[in-house]
Amino acid sequence: MFSAGSPSPPTCSLAVGNWEASVGRIRAPGSRPGPAASRQKRHPAEWAPVGLGSHSLRRFSLAVVNKAVNLTDGFPYISVCGNVPPQSCIFSQVLNIGAASAAWICILRYYQLRDWGVRKWHNQVILWTGLLCALGTSIVGNFQEKNQRATHLTGAFLAFFVGIVYFWLQLFLSWRMKNLPQPGAPWIGPLRLVLCSACFILEVAMVVLHSWSMRSVSAICEWVAAMLLFILFGLLAVDFSRLDGCTLCLQPGSGSLRPPPDSPTSLHVQL
Repeated sequence: MFSAGSPSPPTCSLAVGNWEASVGRIRAPGSRPGPAASRQKRHPAEWAPVGLGSHSLRRFSLAVVNKAVNLTDGFPYISVCGNVPPQSCIFSQVLNIGAASAAWICILRYYQLRDWGVRKWHNQVILWTGLLCALGTSIVGNFQEKNQRATHLTGAFLAFFVGIVYFWLQLFLSWRMKNLPQPGAPWIGPLRLVLCSACFILEVAMVVLHSWSMRSVSAICEWVAAMLLFILFGLLAVDFSRLDGCTLCLQPGSGSLRPPPDSPTSLHVQL
């Protein structure tokens, strides 16, 4: 059990096989935050988008220094900078970590929206688009464009286009549900709208310019769109400021064998 150490509303549960996992300890809207929340502590996964953005720039610099890319031939795509070792090794490792962090963020967001009263099928659509974005990120990192072009492009489609759909769905949800909590400053919502619009326009421009053989301009659009997606994921930290902590506990499901008496079924970690 991961706990913030203070009383809170009921936790949420997820059935896995014969075990049931409870995840989430979410502060009710209007309740006073505890000392930990007043310090605006963030889960490490929320810093992953910042790390991915800085990693992309470092990988670009490394590719230039190693002469894996030649800027005189044009501005390179993100994938070109990670085609050959050692950039490809770092590329795969960091994107896998980023994909796992993105998946964890999407799961936390799912339970938060569920506790806010979002309908199950709406919430599940949002969750699965986020998980597909995370899966695409991992595919991009593991299947380099030089070796598996078709697989790499499939992952890029999931990461970029399905990823932006994930945030558009949440914007649409906040527009439809007027009573949905809106943490943070009043300008957070309009900022997300601007970022989503700019990211989508850049992604479309990236594809169109690539088909017109304007590769350098298309590559610049790709880099900027990727950075905007990182920022959008990072902005979810504002919504997670309403979380006092996270609870994970395993309980035997109906019909399952009882665990041995000395087998721990919960783990307490102070966030």
